[in-house]
Parts: sequence; structure tokens; C-alpha cells
Amino acid sequence: MKFRLPLTALMLGAALVAAPAFAKDKDKKDKDAAAEVTPTPAPLSTVIDTDASHDPDNVLLLDLSDGGRVAIRLMPQWAPHHVERIKTLAQRGFYNGVIFHRVIDGFMAQTGDPTGTGQSGSDLPDLQAEFNSMPHLRGTVSMARTNDPNSANSQFFIVFYPRFALDRKYTVFGRVISGMQYVDAIQRGEPPENPTKVVQASLASENKPAPVAPVAPAAPTLKAPSISDLNNSKSN
Repeated sequence: MKFRLPLTALMLGAALVAAPAFAKDKDKKDKDAAAEVTPTPAPLSTVIDTDASHDPDNVLLLDLSDGGRVAIRLMPQWAPHHVERIKTLAQRGFYNGVIFHRVIDGFMAQTGDPTGTGQSGSDLPDLQAEFNSMPHLRGTVSMARTNDPNSANSQFFIVFYPRFALDRKYTVFGRVISGMQYVDAIQRGEPPENPTKVVQASLASENKPAPVAPVAPAAPTLKAPSISDLNNSKSN
């Protein structure tokens, strides 16, 4: 299908062609002035500081039920309101005990729903989308949402492998800087049969130690039978 200009647009085009030269010069000056007033926004930096001791207030720590600690660099330069939401909920203890309820092999691991169903979130209002130019690389942390672009609330996901089809459609707000091996070990399923939990979520600036993993009961010590025991068993 070809796009056709409406009749009014064609007439406007003819009028522009017939306009005197001074009018064109004025239009050009107006455009130049407008360009100076509204400069093109600077591109976002893709550089990630992988040292968790730097700016620890923007490092999210997830202590998982498998015993691993995942460090995520939060990037307020990319999505300030989403980063603020994650930090607020983590400091409230909202994520503690929440499972990874949707984990697809080769794709991503999703968490952040206290009901474990994927249908709920926090009591805070949904967020306006902050879609940006950051790509969904391995280790990217991005906000989950419904079909409504402005429905992100508390759920987020961590990408196992690059998924560029998600770019500019979901709000990227951080990236894993350490512990990706523990992300890889998260139990798969929708939901998993034995889901991995976020035992504790905290900011590095809070200096919270990782929870002590429960110690498995020791196996009973097996005693080798003595010669007398063997003789007694034969006589029986």
C-alpha cells in the first residue's frame, strides 16, 4: 500500500514552493534557534563498575537459598525511578523469602512476586516505563510487566543469554557484576518444583552478612564389624 498525502498537505507544499526567499530564511533561523534550546540528549553510558565496594548504595545483593550471593550493579543513570523502587523494596525486606517463580532455560529467571504466582506485586503504584537503549545481555537485570508498558511494579528478571528482542520494550536497570554462576543454578520451571528463593535482598551499603545456610544433618558413622561380631552372626 502506498501512503497518499491528503489534499491539504499537497496545497501546503505548493504554498511553500511559492514562498519568498526571506520567509525561507526566517524558517531556517527559527529551526536553528529551536535546536539550540532543545539539544539532543547525550547517549547513555554502557560502562559498568564491577567493584561492589564502589558506590555500594547502588549495589543490590541477593542471597539465594542455594547458598550463593549475587551482586547487581544498579544504574540510576538508565532508569532512576525503577532503581529507586528496587532499593526501597529491598530495604523494606519485601524480597526476602520470595521465590524465582518463572525460570526458562536459555532465557531468564524471574522473581519479585510475594505470592509466587507471577500475578502480584507490591502495594506501591505501578511505574511509568523508562525504556532505554541498554541491550539485554547476559546478566542484564530488567523489569517485568504486563502488556501495559506502564505496569512494572516489583517483579524483575535476570537474563541468562542475550535477548535483543526485548530491547526498548522492557526497562533495563542493572547488571550482575558477580555471582552469575548462582544465577545459572536457579531451578528451572514455571513454577519450578523446588524453587530457588531470595533468602535476603539488601544493599551493599547496609553491610548485611549473608544468612547462614542450614547445616545438613551429619550422616551416621558406620562402624566396621569386628571378628567377634562376624562369628556371632555366623552362629545365629
